[in-house]
Amino acid sequence: MEFSYIIQIFIGFIGLVLIAIPFSSNRKIINYRHIISAILFQLFLAFILIKVPVITNLFSYLADAVAALQIATGKGTEFVFGYLGGGTLPFDLAQKGSALIFAFSILPFIIVMSSITAALWYWGILPFIVNIFSKICQRLFNIGGPIGLGAAANVIVGQVEAPLLIRPYLSKLSNKELLILMTAGMSTVAGSIMVALVSMLQLQFNDLNLIQHFLTASILSVPAAILFANILMPSNEVTDFEGDETPKIYENTMDAITRGTRDGTDIAIGVGSILIVFIALVYLVDSILGIFSIGNQALSLQMILGYIFAPIAWLMGIPWEEAIVSGKLLGIKTALNEFVAYAELANLQDGLISDKSKLITLYGLCGFANFSSVGILVSGISAMSPERKPDLIKVSLKALIGATLASCMTGTVIACFV
Repeated sequence: MEFSYIIQIFIGFIGLVLIAIPFSSNRKIINYRHIISAILFQLFLAFILIKVPVITNLFSYLADAVAALQIATGKGTEFVFGYLGGGTLPFDLAQKGSALIFAFSILPFIIVMSSITAALWYWGILPFIVNIFSKICQRLFNIGGPIGLGAAANVIVGQVEAPLLIRPYLSKLSNKELLILMTAGMSTVAGSIMVALVSMLQLQFNDLNLIQHFLTASILSVPAAILFANILMPSNEVTDFEGDETPKIYENTMDAITRGTRDGTDIAIGVGSILIVFIALVYLVDSILGIFSIGNQALSLQMILGYIFAPIAWLMGIPWEEAIVSGKLLGIKTALNEFVAYAELANLQDGLISDKSKLITLYGLCGFANFSSVGILVSGISAMSPERKPDLIKVSLKALIGATLASCMTGTVIACFV
């Protein structure tokens, strides 16, 4: 690694932290030891997850499992949707890959994976893994059991499902703990979404084990989320468990599968609906902005977002000449939706940015940090604990800022290893 690049990465870590400090509710009591601990812990986790052969071999088996899941899901979609869902085409393709229909080929993965995740949770496999990670975070960052479990669970389950695990404690959490919960929820991607994203990006990253990178990104973003929550709202208040630490969600395996299927269907419909609306809105905005131009290039929302987020892309370790392209994707994810941003990344022209920059960008995009997610989280958590709605609204903007920076911090960490 060149010395100039080491300096850029070093500036990146400091710069992302400095961006958060002006938004802090109390700059005087920020615990900088926790900041350093979180960054070192991220680097340690990244090394283990990417460089240790035993772990990488496990990820290769997981990739095989995902491939089997894709084939199995394809059988289901083919039966229900025929050739639209991956069956034999009754015509010849004019262009390779043009038969891929998002609604029938990508969204079904969310439903199947949601069902499998629910079953694995009921069987105790996922709670065991989440509890280990939760205990580590509790020790490192002086957080209580409920918020440690709620934050760590976001690696596996969705941003609204994770708070369900600590529902009895939502009314007791401090505002900082609510902020951690929301920030972790928006800086990670649920397991059900990961498989759909892997399917979207396979052609762009055909030589990489994408499920390894998505899981690594979500795992690394949890300590980053806690880091930025501690900056944005520093506090020593800790809420701990009172009795049983393993709440029961499902009655039996069949209940887990059916409820997981129902939840996955709701998510898939929501994702599809949001994509239709936001892509339409982007087109309308670009139609208006296209009246103006910079040089010979028509002005667009992507261009504006690219210039705004380019410095953050550079802080992630992306060369300045490629930062505007990456920044555009970061901006689309924040202003619109991570699926829209990943769709743009999947269709990125060859040669615009290097493979390394693509991978760093993939990590920076990994999360639900956008304005629509703020609304989903506030409404979802307030439905479980209505009395906390004013507090959720109060910390929601900080959560969006913290989650965006957390995902970018994860991109900076991964730049040290790729």
